[in-house]
Amino acid sequence: MQYRKLGTSDLNVSRICLGTMTWGVQNTYEDAAAQMDLALERGVNFFDTAEIYPVPPNNDYAGTTEDIIGQWFEATGNRDKVILATKMAGPAPLCRGRGLTPADVEEAVDGSLKRLKTDVIDLYQLHWPQRQSNFFAQRDFQPHLHTSMTGEDMEGMLEALAKMIEKGKIREIGVSNETPWGMMKYLQLAEAKGLPRIQSSQNPYSLLQRNWDVSSSEVAMHERVDLLAYSPLGGGILSGKYLDGQQPEGARFTLPWGEMIMTRHSQNRDSQYVRNYVELARDNGMTPTQLAIAFVNSRPFLGSNIIGATTMPQLEECLSAEDITLSDEVLDAIEELHNANPSPSLTRGGMRDAG
Repeated sequence: MQYRKLGTSDLNVSRICLGTMTWGVQNTYEDAAAQMDLALERGVNFFDTAEIYPVPPNNDYAGTTEDIIGQWFEATGNRDKVILATKMAGPAPLCRGRGLTPADVEEAVDGSLKRLKTDVIDLYQLHWPQRQSNFFAQRDFQPHLHTSMTGEDMEGMLEALAKMIEKGKIREIGVSNETPWGMMKYLQLAEAKGLPRIQSSQNPYSLLQRNWDVSSSEVAMHERVDLLAYSPLGGGILSGKYLDGQQPEGARFTLPWGEMIMTRHSQNRDSQYVRNYVELARDNGMTPTQLAIAFVNSRPFLGSNIIGATTMPQLEECLSAEDITLSDEVLDAIEELHNANPSPSLTRGGMRDAG
């Protein structure tokens, strides 16, 4: 397993991060514990969750995923072996009336700490921008999304997060589903006001969705704000399991809520775009999953690649990609396919995703 320091921090994270958003709906505690055991055994030291998980978000079980991780920490004593990331969400009913404002930060942090049964969160992230903007796969410039900063207090959020660092409740901060302007604004405020700097942005990135390449990679490389890539398999679509009309039992897009949560991926589940990558993988002695994960691993701006699985064989396959280095020929072939149909998962309207 390869490791790297996240942003400018001292957090030495594994290149593979274990995602957790199915734990509590599609996965039981026993399933999740087995995944955490295996990931740790294979050198994964970075786990990512969120206060609203599992997905789909629901008032009845929001926070269950954090509860599961906390139970595992308590049962195994492995808290000190894990770099733990979670996210603050809002505004949303499932946050019990809270928003995503400075006044809400400590309540949100304390809730996560209690559920996770830990004294400190290593990386605390803002789940999405409070303002309206082009996030969650919205593709083109839309003037109505850029007319105001209603509800967004970026300086206030940094000040509130700084207090959490001072109190020892969190170590580092990051954002999620953020835009280049948003990342640069947070960095500008941090430098001008002596406030904590963001170390990462957790955004979607895959063979089907590469807008980070043209919109955020320069920020990542020059400012050392690393990408935490989520949905590297496009919600499982890049495994090829939905091709030819297949509907695997228990798979995300076979479930009633799958398309509602991740419409931008579901539109490509039986597409020629996916078929091309599946064929490329098999022609080069890899599974489609291995190709998709190894591609994201190869990106120079990557902090960590967040994988997710509902079964142990799926997790084994994702982890196996850590040992694969794509040849120049395969990377060139990927670029040819990408140039013909760049980022087909981006949409004009966009929908909030679960990442």
